[in-house]
This record gives sequence, C-alpha cells and structure tokens, in this order.
Amino acid sequence: MAATANQVRIIGGRHRGRRLHFRPGPGLRPTPDRVRETLFNWLQGEIHGARCLDLFAGSGALGLEALSRGAAYVLAIESNRRAAQSLRDNVERIGEAATVEVRGADALRLLKAAPERGFDIVFVDPPFASTLLPETCRLLEQNGWLGPAALVYLEQDAHQPWPPM
Repeated sequence: MAATANQVRIIGGRHRGRRLHFRPGPGLRPTPDRVRETLFNWLQGEIHGARCLDLFAGSGALGLEALSRGAAYVLAIESNRRAAQSLRDNVERIGEAATVEVRGADALRLLKAAPERGFDIVFVDPPFASTLLPETCRLLEQNGWLGPAALVYLEQDAHQPWPPM
C-alpha cells in the first residue's frame, strides 16, 4: 500500500503500517517505499541495536524505519521548524520519545562539533537542489560522527557528482 499525500508509512518492523504525517515544504521528498525496502533489506543484519543518525531528516521516514526494525537510538536532524515539529509529533504518536531525539538544527553547523560517540548507521538525504552532500561527508568523517564500522547511506539527485569518500 503506497503512502498518500503528506503521509509516508513505515514498511517493516514493530511499527509496520504506521503512517507518518508531514507538512509539505521546499526540498521535502520522503524516500519512496521501494527504495526504503531495498535499503533496509541490505541493512537487516546491521540494524539491531544500532545508533542511527538521520541528517536532513524531513519526514523522518529513514530514521523511524530503522527504529521500527530494531535500531536502539535515532538522532534526527532537521532544520525546517515545521518539518521538525511534524517529526516530533510522529515520534510521540508511535510512542518512541525515549529512543528518538529530534533536533531542529542546521546539520552542517551541528556536524562541526564532535559527538560523544560515533554512529553505526548514518542516513544523509539533503534536498536535491542543494550542494550540501560533499561538506556533510567531510564533516562526518573529520569530526568523529562515524563509528568504527559505520555504514553511510547517501541519497542525491542523479545529475550531481558524488563526493569523495
């Protein structure tokens, strides 16, 4: 079943079928169900107990899907206040306020400081029209945001070049 306008559904795990509501905004385009299903099939052996970072979180579909499938903790970063509030509302609605932290913050500014510890899985899905991906990748690596065996998912417009990793 596909998501309807301004909704996306969690497709697997303990919250399977739950709908996440979001307010439309510039650059907000939740990752389609089919892409998320493929991604989480690849991650199935790594997700249980993982600490996940969801940058440019938007609707929160990637981070909340990870949580539903067994991640221990998700830090979701979204600079758009309305989108961040919708994400907080969704976290409350599914009863996961203890395991999901939503920060209404600029991702690049946040990444300039080192975290207490690195993350196991990082989702990076900036607005397609932006040029945020190269700097985001550089800061993730440079400032200790990646755990020892971290997996990083990058999503961007097919017409833009990939940053060095």
